[in-house]
Amino acid sequence: MKTRPVDRVATDARAASFQTRSLKKEAKLAGLRTVISMIDLTTLEGQDSEEKVRSICQKAIQPDVHLADIPSVAAVCVYPRLVGVAKSALKGSSVKVASVVTAFPSGQASLQTRLVDVQEAVDAGADEVDMVIQRGTWLAGRRQEVADEITAVRNACGAAHLKVILETGELGSYDAVRAASDLAIQAGADFIKTSTGKVASAASLGVTLVMLESIRDHFLKTGKKVGMKPAGGISSAKLALHYLVMVKETLGDDWLDANLFRFGASSLLNDVLLQIKKQQSGAYTAHYDVSEA
Repeated sequence: MKTRPVDRVATDARAASFQTRSLKKEAKLAGLRTVISMIDLTTLEGQDSEEKVRSICQKAIQPDVHLADIPSVAAVCVYPRLVGVAKSALKGSSVKVASVVTAFPSGQASLQTRLVDVQEAVDAGADEVDMVIQRGTWLAGRRQEVADEITAVRNACGAAHLKVILETGELGSYDAVRAASDLAIQAGADFIKTSTGKVASAASLGVTLVMLESIRDHFLKTGKKVGMKPAGGISSAKLALHYLVMVKETLGDDWLDANLFRFGASSLLNDVLLQIKKQQSGAYTAHYDVSEA
């Protein structure tokens, strides 16, 4: 698959320009509420328990009992073993259940094993699955093998939506990010996602812009809308608003919706809630005025 080269200097300059936009109070409040509606609230730790997942699900449904007109988050993301717990806790709400699959975060398992991972999540009721590609295979130049594995996972997902994690921090260049984005979209991704959040180099405005442009070009060519999920390193409300500006100016208003854009950043939620309280009251409140889960 031939992809056009990416001008890194121009891309970084354009990405930086989105941080210069200024939002008025009402627009900022609307933007902050939109950010909440796009968050995938995530717990992916070895110490995860059923109790922790239930607690996170409660916060996902009602992020802050003291704030009016605050939407639920988009989804709760857990390991396959805990999908059933999350599904039960979220019953009756609009919040989706997502699960990481394919030997997350390394991707280092046989395709057969990774497909069993997918089936477990789907059978337990996952609405969405987040797969990670095998970066070793990609870096070895076996791109068709990566595409075939994405397609195999797409087929195993059934009705569940597929988010394909590229782990962009390990791909090495914007050209590689663009090529991997194009390949994942062609192979059947419903969303493309920057990273697992488990490596130091995660989401950035520049990397996300490269991926948004891949989505835009695919839409202009085919009319098919693919979603985007930056994940890792987005912890402030201010930065999240910059991402929304970039999405609007690159893809348009249709993508300012949780069906087409998500944030994979659990620590982001509390900062957004604090910023909303500040906008409403005119004063900052303490970090302990919002719950951790």
